[in-house]
Amino acid sequence: MDRFLRRTGAASPENDPEPWRPGKQVYGLRAMDGLVYMDAVITPNRSLSQRGFIVLICIVTFFNCAAAAVFLAMGATLVPFFLGLDVLAVIAAFLASYAAARRVERVRVTSREVRVVRETPSHSEVVWESPTAFTRVALELDEDEVVQAVRLAVSGRHASVAMALSPPERADFARHLEWAIYEARRG
Repeated sequence: MDRFLRRTGAASPENDPEPWRPGKQVYGLRAMDGLVYMDAVITPNRSLSQRGFIVLICIVTFFNCAAAAVFLAMGATLVPFFLGLDVLAVIAAFLASYAAARRVERVRVTSREVRVVRETPSHSEVVWESPTAFTRVALELDEDEVVQAVRLAVSGRHASVAMALSPPERADFARHLEWAIYEARRG
């Protein structure tokens, strides 16, 4: 079972031991707005762990201090100042990257609606809401048939989802999103 179904806790048609029958609720959970067929939380990949970040900053600081000592010995007194700014710039870039990694995208398919919410630790914004019965999943492919974007579309409106995923993960996510919308329509 792939990572999207594991995250949502939903079963897939391939690994369901019993066939689907009316009234059976295996593909989702009950919610106030109907049966939930998909509740995926998409998080950006972090390129470096906290420990890796500390190790990297220590290495960068060590080499910048060594270079600063060489330049001070040669009489260049302003160079260590700029090397210190270099270390601060690397730290600021990683902190900005970690802040961006705390943003998540939640895609929820219920029997009534498809909703996409972008969340940060302090803010939540609904970027897409549409009736499940009319929502389509559209793929944007490049010339090599690689999925570049997954879009939800209804009545001339569209919104991109799952941009934090790699192209193979996007294709997999689109397949599961289409499946969840199909099951919600049948519901």
